[in-house]
Amino acid sequence: MFGNQFKSKLLLKYTFSYILIFLIPLTVVTMFIYENAVTSLRSEIEQSNVNQLNQVKMTIDDRMSELQEIANKIAYDQHLTPYMVRNPYYSLEAINTLASYKANSSIIEDLFLYYHDDNIIYSYRGLSDLDVVFGDMYHYENWNKEAIFRDLNESTQPIMRPAENVTVNSRKEPLLTFLVPIKPNDPFPTGTVVYLMSEAKLMGVMDSILSDFSGSSYIFNQDGEVLTSNNRGVSSNKEVLSTLSSLEPGIHSMDLDGEQHSVVSVKSTWNNWTYVITMPSYQFFSRVAHIQTLIFMVFCIAVLTGIVAAMFLAKRQYHPIRDLIEFTKLKSTDIDTSKTRNEWDWIKQTIHNYSTTIDTQEPFVRNQCLLLLFRHGKPDDPEIEHMIANAGLEYPHGPGQYFSVKLAWDEPLEGDESRKVRHHMQELLGELELPELNTYVYGVEFSSTDQFALMVSMPAVDDAYIQTQMEQIIDTIQMMVTDNFQIIPYIGVGTVYRDLAGINQSFIEAATAMENRMVGSSGRVTYFEHLSEITLSTAETFWIPKKSILKLEQSLKQGNESVADQMISSIIDTIKDESLPISLLRCISFDLLNSLIRTAAELGVNEVFTNITSYSNFETLGELESKLTSMTALICQQVQLNTETEQPSLIDNIVAYVDLKYADYTLSLEHVALKYSVSLSYLSRSFKEKMGCNFSQYIWHRRMEEVIRLLVNTDAPLKEIIESVGYLDAPNFIRKFKKETGYTPGQYRKLKAAEISASQENE
Repeated sequence: MFGNQFKSKLLLKYTFSYILIFLIPLTVVTMFIYENAVTSLRSEIEQSNVNQLNQVKMTIDDRMSELQEIANKIAYDQHLTPYMVRNPYYSLEAINTLASYKANSSIIEDLFLYYHDDNIIYSYRGLSDLDVVFGDMYHYENWNKEAIFRDLNESTQPIMRPAENVTVNSRKEPLLTFLVPIKPNDPFPTGTVVYLMSEAKLMGVMDSILSDFSGSSYIFNQDGEVLTSNNRGVSSNKEVLSTLSSLEPGIHSMDLDGEQHSVVSVKSTWNNWTYVITMPSYQFFSRVAHIQTLIFMVFCIAVLTGIVAAMFLAKRQYHPIRDLIEFTKLKSTDIDTSKTRNEWDWIKQTIHNYSTTIDTQEPFVRNQCLLLLFRHGKPDDPEIEHMIANAGLEYPHGPGQYFSVKLAWDEPLEGDESRKVRHHMQELLGELELPELNTYVYGVEFSSTDQFALMVSMPAVDDAYIQTQMEQIIDTIQMMVTDNFQIIPYIGVGTVYRDLAGINQSFIEAATAMENRMVGSSGRVTYFEHLSEITLSTAETFWIPKKSILKLEQSLKQGNESVADQMISSIIDTIKDESLPISLLRCISFDLLNSLIRTAAELGVNEVFTNITSYSNFETLGELESKLTSMTALICQQVQLNTETEQPSLIDNIVAYVDLKYADYTLSLEHVALKYSVSLSYLSRSFKEKMGCNFSQYIWHRRMEEVIRLLVNTDAPLKEIIESVGYLDAPNFIRKFKKETGYTPGQYRKLKAAEISASQENE
């Protein structure tokens, strides 16, 4: 087939398009989710580090506070006064007391009590010489004897020395030394309590809280010196340590030793120490590795699923195009396939050809719309309203006004001359623009012999200028007809209406003016507004305006029931507004009744006379209006019947048309009525009389017959079968099918298949 040579390319385009449609957003969303997961995990870890570091700070602050409290107790302990510790009799008791204080803290390696300007220092082991303790027992690398003696005698505030290696019994051990003057907060202390603490124990406290931490940790004193640290094998120079010690409390991102780190810092308000931990950023990504793997797997699954869905959707998208190609190939045989690159070119060319065909049908559609407007006014049907708008009958340049014109001439033309004049008249006045007047004229040949009806749309003007504008338009039309056909036409002109819905009234008025042209003027143009009126000033001599009676009679002759009812209502309202004597009121009422009876007699509606007594008996104007409306309906129905039954095969033609078009989902009673220029009521009534069922029932039965035929004789899918008969709502069709047959379409197909199989076996 023609479409097959392009199918792969077009199908690939559709598939690739669908893949891109979902792949681009999917990739963006996946990246967003991944970044959000990493950011969230990093934030969670950093916040956890902050919480843990705050706990470290509080724990160490509590320990330091305990040491200060011990020093405070020692300062006020009666057993540890200078006299007591030096007295041979009480010194043993003092030593035991120091031992008990040492036992109160688990982080203390050793505890000493020193009084100023003394070479003796006291511990839980007894008194010792200062040089022996800090020379032989504890030998500091960076704290010499002179500095020790000075710090012990001159310190007025607690001092925490940074951890350093101390030789203890021939082995080196990193210790921190904490000096607390006694009495605490005394500007002139008399002694110093010395605490020796193992760095390992202090860091052990820190590490036990930072259990899942894998970075480096530091404690800085108030001067920015490193008291203790755990570098985890990472060296830190003085510049880096200075930067870390000066950080504000919080979370920071820093480049340390050429590597990105997340740094958390907290500060103690109790002793102004700063606690810092650092963690390489890559550790966040290592922790999110399982999430990364999961996201990647989900992404791959989504991509594979999306590709399958894209192929499925592309195939479905291509399916109607393929069907459209097959359809256009059946309908179009004049397209050169060698000049079309793909299916779209084929379809575009076909649509162009169809458009050309539609353009040729546009005058026919416009004529049908004009006839509809003249006979029934603007219909309350959105589709037909849209058709009228597309036909260009509405004024295109803002608010417009509309009126109807009817043309006739004295001697009817015969044979070829008549056909020639009507043809050229349709060409001239079928669609005419008068640019100098901003006016558009649309015409159609009317049913009466040698009569032509026009609809004129012009711009909205003030009432004072309407008559002048109308006269200019009529003079132009009259001159064109005279110049082109050597015919001087009689012209009847209706009233101007500001809405297209009033054009049927204007048409009745134009027909009335035409029929009563001798009353309105002595020339060839008669305006409905100029028809003579018998209106006197006194109530005793009131009569119905003559032009109202004429318009009523003409609407009856045209079979236009809606206009006739409007005129009756208007006339009755006019009578009600006058204060008339009862006797004159009845005369006027009978005059109105006589007008309808006289028109009925002219039209041959004899049924009116069989009920003449009923029509003449009324007590109120409302009762008279009801009887006149009833008579109007009877007359108009008979007029329509007389007009429409002039073609005895009309309903046969309509039935044949419906049989041909029943699968068209747009087929409706309104469209058929418009196509054949008949009223809805006549078509509905006549169709039911002819076929024994109404229009919609007949279409349903025709569609049912075709569906049953296709179910039994083909293997086509149910959805395609239902759509092929013009039914778009498949579920609703299935419900109606089951209600009528007792089976669903699928069950019906299986049942018939089984019956056919059984009958074949019996044979």
